[in-house]
Amino acid sequence: MIVLKAAQAQVLEALQSVAGIVERRHTLPILANVLLRKNGDSIEFTTSDLEIQVRTHATLGGDAGQLATTVGARKLIDILRALPADQVVTLSAAANKLTLQGGKSRFTLQTLPADDFPLVNESVDFGPTFSVPQKTLRDLVNQVHFAMAVHDIRYYLNGILFIAEGRALTLVATDGHRLALGQAQLEAEVPTKQEVILPRKTVLELQRLLRDEETPIEMRFANNQAKFSFSGMEFVTKLVEGKFPDYNRVIPRNHKNALVLGRAPLLASLQRAAILTSEKFKGVRVNLEPGLLRIASSNAEQEEAKEELEVDYHGDAIDIGFNVTYLIDVLANMSQEMVKLELQDSSASVLISVPDQTGFKYVVMPMRI
Repeated sequence: MIVLKAAQAQVLEALQSVAGIVERRHTLPILANVLLRKNGDSIEFTTSDLEIQVRTHATLGGDAGQLATTVGARKLIDILRALPADQVVTLSAAANKLTLQGGKSRFTLQTLPADDFPLVNESVDFGPTFSVPQKTLRDLVNQVHFAMAVHDIRYYLNGILFIAEGRALTLVATDGHRLALGQAQLEAEVPTKQEVILPRKTVLELQRLLRDEETPIEMRFANNQAKFSFSGMEFVTKLVEGKFPDYNRVIPRNHKNALVLGRAPLLASLQRAAILTSEKFKGVRVNLEPGLLRIASSNAEQEEAKEELEVDYHGDAIDIGFNVTYLIDVLANMSQEMVKLELQDSSASVLISVPDQTGFKYVVMPMRI
């Protein structure tokens, strides 16, 4: 049976969209495979790692009829990548094997039974559906993802908090030293508050899949699962259990000192100063006084860097230390020309935001230098 017959680029696009979660080595060998379900003209590609399941549909020619089997996802992708993009490829099934042909190239691959593929049991208690344009969610995730913790024993920090309430969608990430918050308007009001923590791997995979376009992404949350539907794809993931910290208590209110300055010049100054920080101790000293912002760094070899920026500032003189990586992360992930800094004194967290935009907040704790 000819499972599919289409241009290499079409087949590769469908496979790559689901293969991001597939591990090359797994305790369950079948999880290295992609599940193929042929039904008439349509073919369904499904992958799973027991935590996340991704599924997409495509019409890729071939014989009409039904077939279900699994084959090594990475091997299939590697072979397709090695073939010319405009070449028509044929995938045919016979006797527990799949044969991929393109031009004068022919590859025979071993399969495993479709019935053995462990599909994720979808929850039965999903809440209401709500949606935003893919571009909006992509921008929100990009605004906050870098503040997620990595392998923290406080497992609830290894992900992003999603909150849908009223007409607002809020994303929050924190690693305990800094916090990023992004907010956007929903297209319709959510009748009841929805609040879940998406795992880090899920966030990174969503980031890879979301497109910079206005087509909507539909979201539904349950107690232990989240479901996303967009661009012909269905994405189901387990959630992180646990109580996320009260982020509202972390965000400073009414800091008396504020300044607005160009994002690019500040980022460039911090990147230069970071060169002479030590590997373990990424500290820079920021000195602020009316009209002037100074950045200084040094290392164990007694080398030092000093930067000066003229700024429109008329507040208190403040001398404060920061982990320079935390400041660079936020500025590098923003696209706006201007950035606003609000400070209290040398011991209070700084609030970074965008002038005239209430939807983004970034908080960094100071460090002793």
